[in-house]
Amino acid sequence: MSSRIAARLMAVNYALTVLLSALLLFQVQPIISKFILPWFGGSPAVWTTCMVFFQTVLFAGYAYAHLLQALRPCWQMLIHVGLLAVAVALLPIVPSEAWKLGATNSPTWRILSLLAVTVGVPYFAVAATGPLVQAWFAHSFAGRSPYRLYALSNIGSLFGLLSYPFLVEPRLDLLRQTAMWGMGFVAFAVLCALAALCGSHASINRCESEESKDRAATPVNRRRWAWVLLPALASLMLLATTNHVCQDVAVMPFLWVVPLSLYLLSFIICFDHPRWYRRREFALAALAAIGGVVVMDQLITGGRGVEFSFYQEIVLNFSALFFLCMVCHGELFRLRPHPRHLTSFYLSISAGGALGGLFVSLVAPRLFSTFLEWRFGLLTGGLVAAWVVFDGQRESLLRRRFVPIAAGLLAVYLALSMWPRWQAATRRELNVSARNFYGVISVIERDTDNPARRSINFYSGRIIHGLQFADSQKRREPTAYFGRSTGVGLALERLSTRPTARVGVVGLGIGTMATYARPGQYYRFYEINDDVLKFAETYFTYLDDCRGKCEVKLGDARLSLESESPQRFDLLVLDAFSGDAVPVHLLTLEAFEIYRRHLQPDACVAINISNRYLDLAPVAAGLADRFGYRMQRVYSPAAPELGQFPADWVVLSPAAKEPTVLEVKTSDRPARQSPQRTILWTDDFSNLFEILK
Repeated sequence: MSSRIAARLMAVNYALTVLLSALLLFQVQPIISKFILPWFGGSPAVWTTCMVFFQTVLFAGYAYAHLLQALRPCWQMLIHVGLLAVAVALLPIVPSEAWKLGATNSPTWRILSLLAVTVGVPYFAVAATGPLVQAWFAHSFAGRSPYRLYALSNIGSLFGLLSYPFLVEPRLDLLRQTAMWGMGFVAFAVLCALAALCGSHASINRCESEESKDRAATPVNRRRWAWVLLPALASLMLLATTNHVCQDVAVMPFLWVVPLSLYLLSFIICFDHPRWYRRREFALAALAAIGGVVVMDQLITGGRGVEFSFYQEIVLNFSALFFLCMVCHGELFRLRPHPRHLTSFYLSISAGGALGGLFVSLVAPRLFSTFLEWRFGLLTGGLVAAWVVFDGQRESLLRRRFVPIAAGLLAVYLALSMWPRWQAATRRELNVSARNFYGVISVIERDTDNPARRSINFYSGRIIHGLQFADSQKRREPTAYFGRSTGVGLALERLSTRPTARVGVVGLGIGTMATYARPGQYYRFYEINDDVLKFAETYFTYLDDCRGKCEVKLGDARLSLESESPQRFDLLVLDAFSGDAVPVHLLTLEAFEIYRRHLQPDACVAINISNRYLDLAPVAAGLADRFGYRMQRVYSPAAPELGQFPADWVVLSPAAKEPTVLEVKTSDRPARQSPQRTILWTDDFSNLFEILK
């Protein structure tokens, strides 16, 4: 009886260790990513770079667990407990501000180095624990499947992820989050040490039958390649989909957590029991979802004027991701080996995950000028799903001719993706793109057959952010969100009476606001993406046509302003966007404290809150209340003949200042009252989920 109780306690300890390690493994990812997000421009690539680091260290942890199996149990215990002790000594996991971004356009390696120094050893220790404890379980309880522990670990991972945006982020600031994680790690280290001690002395049911030895035969190479390639495809689609969605919506933990949660959920379902994965049904669902995403992508990018809501886009994109992951991980589980090869199996899975992440984060930006890997992943996933549908139908014509059919589909889809560029080349129109750490930007020429309306358009992601008419009589007119009837246009026109006015602009775009400058005035633009500056100087003339003095400071605007002497701006304009994504660190309490140091006593701050998905007015209202500003919100409708888009601006002005230019109203420029709701963001606490429209 005592041995049975000891065995049950040992099994419970193994389960708790795996569960807690998985929770810590995935809870730390959004914590540390959000911590350093403001330091690197708030780009979606910060999250994908962090994911690459975590996937790579996960692979290293699995390799460590695999190699450790060659040692005697007592040595395994001593080495792993020693690693846990070192990891505890390196707590807490608070990154040093010395790592903040300087003037560089590709901080990928800086981020990877920061993560290695800050969280590398603790994360490595947690990452190695899952396969290691499962191997100890397999040795201790021969005949019992350790794969249920893998499903349990994914449940812990899923809870760790989902608890962050809904429980942790809304209630705790970042310093408390790191402290709570550190306490959880200490508890995990104690449980893991006990599991290591149990594993080194366990001798329960170690005998294997001849049948089990036969099943433990070494897997063939084709199967081993599948162990790598299937998770690589799932990982590629996870990061590519996250990149794609965050580029045009917002860089927020919610949009990191949901796709990663769906990815983990597919692991849980597939690895819990074979009955959950129904091959044909999930493959057909994947084909339907991928087809829906492809159609949506073609409607949006094909210039047909079709728009989808935030929820429609994420439901379609995340559905395709989930069903594709179900197919990849379901097929992976079908190819699982005997538990004797368990650590080798997990090592292959982690290698595939790391390869997919490395391709998206490091290779694709150098190969493609757009997010082409996302489209490539969709098509490859569709082909895998189609193969699963027709697998086993030996007489199927489609199955026998699968390779040429797949090649044909690939060619057709890539042709559709490249069609707008080929069409532009045929018409001799501009259609160029550039991609770097901060996203994808494009320049597209429109209406070449109509000289009066011919324009050069600037896109960030899929969102148009500026245009300039080619006609010499109209090229100096402000357009897009910066027309003369907009909130910022009125504020800039008011400064025309000040011959030495100084204006700061966060976000260069194509330099449209430089057209407001008068002789003797000074305009200083802050731009983090040097490709934006290259495009503004190469394809547009607003900077060259500026009648005042105009300078562009490359680097993160907030960090640049933090290091500069007071600039004495009469107006500061905040227009820093990537797609429709909002860099939160430019709208926090601490950011405005930096801005105020550079403002004249009567200066105003204009904020572009035009956004399809987020309502930034409550955030602006929170800042106005905190710093004693009068907030005025002005909406200006579209004026296609002038090249102006619907624009929503707020202008914050000192409460004692009167009258302000925005108090002048006309019938075609309705003003909106300040919202009753106010939200104050800080560097330690912000939640984009609460301002979704």
